Amino acid sequence: MSRSTASLVIPRVASFKTVTAFRAHLASLPIQMECDEALLPPESSPLGRPTSVAGRSIGNRFAVQPMEGWDGTLDGAPSEHTLRRWRNFGLSGAKLIWGGEAIAVRPEGRANPNQLYCSESNRAGLEKLLEALKGAHRERYGGIDGLLVGAQLTHSGRFCRPDPDGKVRPRIAYRHPILDPMFGVRDDSALFTDMELDGLVEDFVQAARQAGEAGFGFVDVKHCHGYLLHELLSARARPGRYGGSLDNRTRLLREITAGIRRDAPGLLIGVRVSVFDMVPFRKAPEAGSVGTPADISGLRPYRFAFGVDADQPTKIDLTEPIQFLKLCRELGVSLINLTGGSPYYNPHIQRPAFFPPSDGYAPPEDPLTGCARLMAAAAECARAVPGPLYVGTGYSYLQDYLPLVAQAQVRLGHVHFAGLGRSTLSYPDLPHDVLSGAKLDSKRYCRTFSDCTTGPRNGMISGCFPLDPYYKALPEARRVKEVKARLAAGT
Repeated sequence: MSRSTASLVIPRVASFKTVTAFRAHLASLPIQMECDEALLPPESSPLGRPTSVAGRSIGNRFAVQPMEGWDGTLDGAPSEHTLRRWRNFGLSGAKLIWGGEAIAVRPEGRANPNQLYCSESNRAGLEKLLEALKGAHRERYGGIDGLLVGAQLTHSGRFCRPDPDGKVRPRIAYRHPILDPMFGVRDDSALFTDMELDGLVEDFVQAARQAGEAGFGFVDVKHCHGYLLHELLSARARPGRYGGSLDNRTRLLREITAGIRRDAPGLLIGVRVSVFDMVPFRKAPEAGSVGTPADISGLRPYRFAFGVDADQPTKIDLTEPIQFLKLCRELGVSLINLTGGSPYYNPHIQRPAFFPPSDGYAPPEDPLTGCARLMAAAAECARAVPGPLYVGTGYSYLQDYLPLVAQAQVRLGHVHFAGLGRSTLSYPDLPHDVLSGAKLDSKRYCRTFSDCTTGPRNGMISGCFPLDPYYKALPEARRVKEVKARLAAGT
């Protein structure tokens, strides 16, 4: 099966029956992506090679990416759904768990009313999550040697929906001429003042201290996907101490890391950052539902994105992101997770998929091009700023060929870890199976049906409804199908 969009024909990954056919298709893409011909034996696999950071061992080169389940309690604690997901992360065999999911540093900073958040009252919940993950890992592998687990700390900024009514209550770094009308910003009341940002520093520091006391090995100060700290990186038009120069736009990171060093001195610090963005994309009715870039007439040079060419803002420019990574290195940030774009306004950049979620658009390019773009940017950044350990992104869409591409990226030194996101929902055992030499289960690969996003976009929890029997048996699975049927019928 393939998808036709205007003159573009996109073959599904599953249509490539051999590595040779898949590699031949990769060679036809505008961005090259390496893929090995065969998996190396577990004992010689670069994916099984241990490494270390600040004297702490990490047992292999698989990382589990943070994914919100939209399934916590209204007071920010984990539910049984959350605990099951974290147990699966522990069972997966990956030795680097990058946050499990985004945890807000204050209740009003949540992207949904069921997002976890850090507070003294929720400390027991975070400890329970961590123990569930470690307990599952210990039970399957006989111990937790080489396992490093982090907590991703965030404020959702423009995309805050903290209340049960599900309405967006944005807090923004600056007025954006395209995103403001898209996400309900009508006046300056949503703007953070400098004094409010000063106060946010302490929230991040306190959350980091709580995470360290709960037993997490590191915290991620989240700078990606359009959330607040990522938006600050493009706040060129913002006046005051947090806007304008790159030095000002990174002030919050510097102050947060200094506070963590002061109050939680033994805690490692990581940063997940969108090293490039793009202009927002929208559905184009005249082209079916294919995503097209928003009209930026009169907005050049384009000052509203990080890591793009201001004159051609659909092209990447890594000049400032590399400066940002050098700053991270100077600040002692030892773990960096490289991603791009946002799931809210250009999801094909951030999360390549064949099937769009209910609020999305059909891909305007072969999603493999999106994967290759993420990997090429990661390789360039890691090469330009050696020192930290880097996690790469964009692997889930590769499906049956994920292990071969991951092996190539790590073997060639493009990144230190292959980061697995959606694929851990449908096939959490993939790292274990690759590293043990077990037969890989092609029926469990994520096929990017995007139901894990369609659910939350329609007020439900996230999960792999098509492939995971646990989610398939829930009432939400039927509701997701109904949503998709209505969209297909145009109602």
